[in-house]
Amino acid sequence: MTEGEAGTARQSWLKTARTAALGFILGAALVAAPVVWAENGPAPATARPATAIPTAALLQHESFAPLVKKVLPAVVNISVTQAQKTGAVSEQPNVVPFQNFPNTPFNQFLRRFFGQNGQGGTPPFFHQFPGGPVKRIALGSGFFISPKGYVVTNNHVIADAANVVVILQDHKKYKAKIVGRDPKTDLAVLKINAHHPLPYVAWGNSNAAEVGDVVMAVGNPFGLGGTVTSGIISARGRDINDGPFDSFLQIDAPINRGNSGGPTFNMEGQVIGINTAIYSPNGGSVGIGFAIPSNEAKTIVAELIKNGKIERGWLGVQIQQVTPAIAASLGLEHHWGALVALVQPHSPASRAGLKQGDVILSFNGTPVKELRDLPRLVAAAAPHSKASVAVWRDGKKLQLSAMLGQMKNNEQVAAYQGEGATPAAGASALGMHFSPLTKELRSELHVPKNVHGVVISRVDRGSVADNSGLNRGDVVIAINQEPVHTPKEAAQKLEQAVKSPKKSALLLLDRNGVTEYVGLTLAKKVG
Repeated sequence: MTEGEAGTARQSWLKTARTAALGFILGAALVAAPVVWAENGPAPATARPATAIPTAALLQHESFAPLVKKVLPAVVNISVTQAQKTGAVSEQPNVVPFQNFPNTPFNQFLRRFFGQNGQGGTPPFFHQFPGGPVKRIALGSGFFISPKGYVVTNNHVIADAANVVVILQDHKKYKAKIVGRDPKTDLAVLKINAHHPLPYVAWGNSNAAEVGDVVMAVGNPFGLGGTVTSGIISARGRDINDGPFDSFLQIDAPINRGNSGGPTFNMEGQVIGINTAIYSPNGGSVGIGFAIPSNEAKTIVAELIKNGKIERGWLGVQIQQVTPAIAASLGLEHHWGALVALVQPHSPASRAGLKQGDVILSFNGTPVKELRDLPRLVAAAAPHSKASVAVWRDGKKLQLSAMLGQMKNNEQVAAYQGEGATPAAGASALGMHFSPLTKELRSELHVPKNVHGVVISRVDRGSVADNSGLNRGDVVIAINQEPVHTPKEAAQKLEQAVKSPKKSALLLLDRNGVTEYVGLTLAKKVG
């Protein structure tokens, strides 16, 4: 082969490889965004989503540019001014107080985009006037979902706002009204009056989004505005312990502080997620971001626009995960469902006959496969409606009917109503050393007055109790659904459990005021 022929072959191969790589990245469904925007004056009142850009057009450009041009006018920057008391300088202006996420690897690292503590120097966007209040200015993102000026963003972006300004891509500024907020899902809706139709984007189907799909994020990181990044969906259904309804899309498109409330687009230019949180050891992007799925957000947003608030069903139970050990102690063949750790007095659950120790298997006919399924199902049901609840109790399945109440934003779980404790001598079993719950211990351990049982005063290292996560200071309220009043009684019940065919025991505990079940597999002798 001559040198010229070799050069021609090399160019042909490079062209083929580049085309194949581009096809892999962009996929076969690259079309434009359903966006309407106003150019050179007001758009017509009958504005509708724009025609999709053919896939071939994007392939020809070898770029996201055509897609960006269509969606970018609908993405806005949000500036929030918050007034504080004089001298309140402990927080950075674009900071929402950091929330810990216990019992997860995200602890101390997962922050909202406005959640990085300042490290030295004067925080940006921070103003203090002599003798006056301190002002905090937070910057976030949002997007239009209607030509009428409705903007979707995160609730934490506009939390405690004294003044909210929406800034368009053409740098025009509009004062915004807060239409509605939902702290439980971290969603909020704003409204501006521009007196002409505005560019907007349409919701996509987040349920159809798959791991590996290409996505594009647009927002206002660090106040820069109009920033576009791309990546893929890394995972679905992420629970980061941020709220009762967590089920985030995880994306690796670079997003940072200020992207909060901005959209994640699929390659059809539809919004499939709302960027809300990142996992980061330093406050910057490390390729792990979380977005609220559009299929969850759009129903909340529609109700906020209609009613200004969200009304959710309420059952009135405290639940926990069914572990294999707990399932064995209850005679369950599987370890899914929601274990009722507490039934709030005078609640819909109490009136329906739900009891502590029941395992809720389904709600309104939908199986409760994971613990987080139940709060979602109950919340989605209408307040004051009837609901069917299937439970597992005493080795058999029961069907109950509950008239749901209405969840309040400050709903709290009531304390367990137990039996009285009787002082007695200490006893031990399975590496647990029990003591009576005396007045002095109750005060030392901060045990609520209406909690009764026996205290674990010591746990032997390497014992069954130690391996099961039991700790000094845990108050054992009941064993195998039977109340315990004395240390001797607790030890006897565990001895009976060891001799039983199940070789397991279910302990009901109070830990720092929280009622919790723990299952024990009893492979060792009592003593």
